[in-house]
Amino acid sequence: MTESPTTPAATAPSPGSAAAARRGPVVAALMLGMGLAAIDGTIVSTAVPQIVGDLGGLAVFSWLFSGYLLAVTVTLPVYGKLSDTFGRKPVLIAGIVLFLIGSLLCAAAWSMASLIAFRVVQGLGGGALQGTVQTIAADLYPLKERPRIQARLSSVWAASSVAGPAVGGLLAGYADWRWIFLVNLPIGLVALWLVTRHLVEPQRATAAPRERPRIDWAGALGVFATGALLITALVQGGVAWPWLSAPSLALLGGAVALGALTVVIERRAAEPIIPGWVWRRRTIAAVNLSLGALGLLMVAPTVFLPTYAQSVLGLGPIAAGFVLSTWTLSWPISAAFSNRVYTRIGFRLTAVLGISGALLLLLAFPFLPFPGEPWQPALIMLLLGAALGLFQLPLIVGVQSTVPYEERGTTTASVLFCRQIGQTVGAALFGAVANGVLASRLGSGSGDLDTLARALDDPASLTAETTDHLRRAVDAAVDWVYLGAAAAAALALLALLTLAPRRFPVLKEATGDEE
Repeated sequence: MTESPTTPAATAPSPGSAAAARRGPVVAALMLGMGLAAIDGTIVSTAVPQIVGDLGGLAVFSWLFSGYLLAVTVTLPVYGKLSDTFGRKPVLIAGIVLFLIGSLLCAAAWSMASLIAFRVVQGLGGGALQGTVQTIAADLYPLKERPRIQARLSSVWAASSVAGPAVGGLLAGYADWRWIFLVNLPIGLVALWLVTRHLVEPQRATAAPRERPRIDWAGALGVFATGALLITALVQGGVAWPWLSAPSLALLGGAVALGALTVVIERRAAEPIIPGWVWRRRTIAAVNLSLGALGLLMVAPTVFLPTYAQSVLGLGPIAAGFVLSTWTLSWPISAAFSNRVYTRIGFRLTAVLGISGALLLLLAFPFLPFPGEPWQPALIMLLLGAALGLFQLPLIVGVQSTVPYEERGTTTASVLFCRQIGQTVGAALFGAVANGVLASRLGSGSGDLDTLARALDDPASLTAETTDHLRRAVDAAVDWVYLGAAAAAALALLALLTLAPRRFPVLKEATGDEE
């Protein structure tokens, strides 16, 4: 059983075009670009003490991460549309250049405010890297070969994300924190040279002379402003101010109002940044919702498992990182072999099997014994990575194969945008869940999960009874977070079963095969 090919628009180029002739160097450039975007999301984390000691600004240092995340997320739809309008190459080149300019400015920052501003510039380039790299990968490879390149990109993303804190700590400890940003320059310049020299985009035939492209600047501004208010509310709510305070309500209300205005603008635009068909087509809508739920559930292991490993299991930072990193081993391997499954049973059923396995594994986590052995959560993470590799990649490959070339950038960006929003919502939601569980077990003045984790780092200052009580509270908090992640997996499963068609309407030219 395979996906049913349909006849696409005449403008869709064949994957066997000139772009594939030089794809080896281009793939190397894509992997370098993906690594830059991934590592910069985490590399600053372990260098915060050195940065704050040099520049000050302890009260606002969290915006070193939030500013980068904000810029990446809100620009994804814009870059997706621009890549469909002007081509992938100019957008990717502009993204690399902007990212390198931001990196150079970050290395020259003279205050925390300037560093945060320059991190936003970095994020503006990072948004182009994330979305365009995934789109070019789909352009270069036919359907049967696409899992291979996507698995490579997944491996680079996973390895870079895990290695980021270690690299940042080494550079900050043995050199200078400014080298965290300067090391991007040679890597980015190599990627820029490879793209400029070797990326050849296919010519898109049109029935009529091509009109001058029209850019929906009003829609782009609306998407950017709406995303900025929403992400700021989610990142700062419950941290900088209470959830029901005036700042939170003002930001959320402003996001709703701007979102409604953006919908009106987009419905009237000739070339909208986020076209209505992204949500009217069942396949794309189902994948968007499913990967939004994936972003939500990924927060549980990536954010809370290291704290669990150190506070409950008593592991050091390196060993705790290993417990988390086991899923980065199985995820790309599972993704690489997923084509052997979806070519037989279809994209939807493959993804259903993957997310069903993930649901069971997330539900199993709260049943681990207290305090347990490190291999137990490590095994769950190893199996979870395999399940999610079987879930995510077939959906991305499948949805990219249902649209022609001139819609692929927008489609890919919408998927990644939903996943990023899911991660942002998950960080805020699960943080509130964890802190609520701690408050119920320890009292309202007990502090948040990070505070308890720091207290448990110095057990000599606590009695054995107090230490055990705090560890059990952290264990319960993380258990509830994993139950929340299981609920997100259930939502993804529901979206697939109710919205996704049994067979994705794959375009014939996108497969490179004959019917």
